[in-house]
Amino acid sequence: MAYTTINKSTDYFNTKLYTGNGGTQSITGVGHQPDWVWIKRRDSSGSHILTDAVRGTGKIIESNSSGAEFNEGSNGVSAFNSDGFSIGNLSSINTNSGTFASWNWKAGGGQGSSNTDGSINTTYTSVNTTAGFSISQYVGNATSGATVGHGLGTTPGLIFVKKTSGSDGWGVYHHKNTSAPATEYLRLDSTAATSDNLGEWNDTAPTSTVFTIGNSGRTNDNGVTYIAYCFAEKTGYSKFGSYTGNGNANGTFIYTGFKPAFFLLKKSSASGDSWTIIDNKRQGYNPRNDQLYPNSSNTEYASDRIDIVSNGIKINNDDGGINASGATYIYMAIGQSLVGSNNVPCTAR
Repeated sequence: MAYTTINKSTDYFNTKLYTGNGGTQSITGVGHQPDWVWIKRRDSSGSHILTDAVRGTGKIIESNSSGAEFNEGSNGVSAFNSDGFSIGNLSSINTNSGTFASWNWKAGGGQGSSNTDGSINTTYTSVNTTAGFSISQYVGNATSGATVGHGLGTTPGLIFVKKTSGSDGWGVYHHKNTSAPATEYLRLDSTAATSDNLGEWNDTAPTSTVFTIGNSGRTNDNGVTYIAYCFAEKTGYSKFGSYTGNGNANGTFIYTGFKPAFFLLKKSSASGDSWTIIDNKRQGYNPRNDQLYPNSSNTEYASDRIDIVSNGIKINNDDGGINASGATYIYMAIGQSLVGSNNVPCTAR
């Protein structure tokens, strides 16, 4: 049982489902003012649309693409509101009668300010030390061993980096990826396995103040702008771990210490399998936890492979994407605390 100081997880993360209207609308019921909004159409193919308060409204990157940032202006996410966000008529986030999932994180409540802890001063860093999440924008210098401040005050376990002023793949650091995770990287826009590359993180683990980058185009081209999403574990609220598949329909149990509201996983030890997202709103009951794939524009996949339980995740399938025998998988879990500091237990599903 994992106690936590975060008694109301929806103050910091929430999944919100909505239906498009083809015009403009405000999505409410998020529970906080989001600083990172990730949207995916469910009932048809379409790109994953990611926007944040640091880069500003209208500016979009895609998790399933290596493409540069593009600006949709008021047609995209046009405002970050106190209980959600507003959207325009961009078809990938607001097709009339289309169904959508949005995942919403709270950082510092806006664009933030420059962080000067690293050798590269960030343009802006928006940080929430309570929930262990920050967003940083920086300009690369192509210098191996350069450092960037993340503002978390504790060492991040998961980092997503994307070049925004040019095209290149995503760089992902996960502290349980291998026995030497700082030597490796994954790509959010790809089914590729983990790969050894000095240019990503300069073979240097992040610290409580900075993360280190090499001279890879994915993390540190000269004069190029990047966005970094950094996460640190918070007991009872977030966990960034790994598990080994058993190749059995009675699959692995993954203990998190809380009921996950968002669960992202990737087979890291071999190529060919997609990243997978489930959450506690689609369909909202076991065993139906439908899957979406961050590296793919595919429609939502109806699935009964993964159960969300009160203290973790139970795999119920021998599918290679989630449970191949002997394969290593990394995951990101954000959730509802099992028992908060107020000693009020959360209910099971």
